[in-house]
Amino acid sequence: MNLTDLRTQIDTTDDEIARLFKRRMEIVNQVAEVKKQSGDAVLNKNREREILSRLTQDETPETAGQLRLLFSTLFGISRNQQSAQMTRTTELSDMIRLATTGAEAFPQNAVVACQGIEGAYSQIACDKMFTFPSILYFSSFDSVFRAVDKGMCRYGILPIENSANGSVAQVYELMKLYDFFIVKSLRLRIDHCLLMRPGGKRGDIKEIVSHEQALGQCSALIESMPGVRVTVCENTAMAAKFVSESDRTDIAAISSPDCALLYNLSVVERNIQNTEHNYTRFICISKRLEIYPGACKTSVMLTISHRPGSLFDILSKLSALGLNLTKLESRPIAGRDFEFMFYLDFDTGTYTEPVLRLFDELQESLEQFKFIGSYAEM
Repeated sequence: MNLTDLRTQIDTTDDEIARLFKRRMEIVNQVAEVKKQSGDAVLNKNREREILSRLTQDETPETAGQLRLLFSTLFGISRNQQSAQMTRTTELSDMIRLATTGAEAFPQNAVVACQGIEGAYSQIACDKMFTFPSILYFSSFDSVFRAVDKGMCRYGILPIENSANGSVAQVYELMKLYDFFIVKSLRLRIDHCLLMRPGGKRGDIKEIVSHEQALGQCSALIESMPGVRVTVCENTAMAAKFVSESDRTDIAAISSPDCALLYNLSVVERNIQNTEHNYTRFICISKRLEIYPGACKTSVMLTISHRPGSLFDILSKLSALGLNLTKLESRPIAGRDFEFMFYLDFDTGTYTEPVLRLFDELQESLEQFKFIGSYAEM
């Protein structure tokens, strides 16, 4: 037989598989109705194990493995279908619908909390998100969360990840502690400079001060300067201010070009980051849910049971709706062995009913699930 003949047979077989799959899903819908009435759980692990055992007991190891993969995927699809059919509308989906009804444009002026001082990258990000912000500065990321939580500011700006140096771990840890929503995000190009008091030269440097993220992003430069002491401080702008107020001529800050002008410092070297493609993603948080036109990215936080395949079950639900996962971050839960809080970003607005039903399902089925925003990214 030639390739054309073989492909014809495959097409015929695929048509039969599709017909049987649709028949199986019709039965799955009937099962969901029965379980809804009886109160039985969607997942029946013993039943799935029995099916796999029956189908693979007389097969070769290779074929048995392939069948397990195929039917495990089929079980996941079936569970998703049952869960969607059995899920009730929750307050969450109603809240999202309300937030998207009649939403106006993102505000141009507001009171905004930023960590650091004038010249900090958070302040630069704030000025790009808002036209006329009134900025209140705080010494720590925790203080920014608290300012928003207590109503001192409508919004807060926080760095969440860097393209070269990874996630800002402290911010992710704080996200577990506060109730908040993301209303906007921004990818800001970061160009670090080596700053000294006027007249300072690179060869004179004995100490460099900056934030730990900036130090990580400029590690190659630091490694090229053996013997130079590295000091971590709260913020890159604070580092520049510290150098400007020092009477030392052997200390430098890694900071932004803006800080050279703000604090009367000389730029000893520009673009000192490890890569030219150095971006930090900032989020704008709010105490209340706000969803504005153009929202195309969604973020959620969740915990899942500590069993094989539990994360796959969640990811398969996203895949079934065609949602593109762009970020998956995990953080251990204090006091609970091998259990994690997961943070997921995916590309979508929250306006479609299938997505809202998924949120309702996760809200009902998971131990912890928090929708933390649908927003546009600049």
